[in-house]
Amino acid sequence: MTQRTKLILGIVGAAAAGVAIGMLLAPDSGNATRRNITRTAGGWASSVGDLLANAKGQLTTAKTKGKMNGRRLANKADDYL
Repeated sequence: MTQRTKLILGIVGAAAAGVAIGMLLAPDSGNATRRNITRTAGGWASSVGDLLANAKGQLTTAKTKGKMNGRRLANKADDYL
């Protein structure tokens, strides 16, 4: 995981904890609180899913670039031999 990904996950986690604590301390009824928690958790799941999809794309790109660079260097080495 990159430093940026760790930072984003930390921010999302801290925000999630803050919202959860706020909801638990809110003066709403049990049903309203559970409904809010469910709605908020769904949003978090979507955000984390987007983050993971983005990370997967970045890893795929890095893998492709690494393979291309490896082949290029191998061809260069063959040229010297």
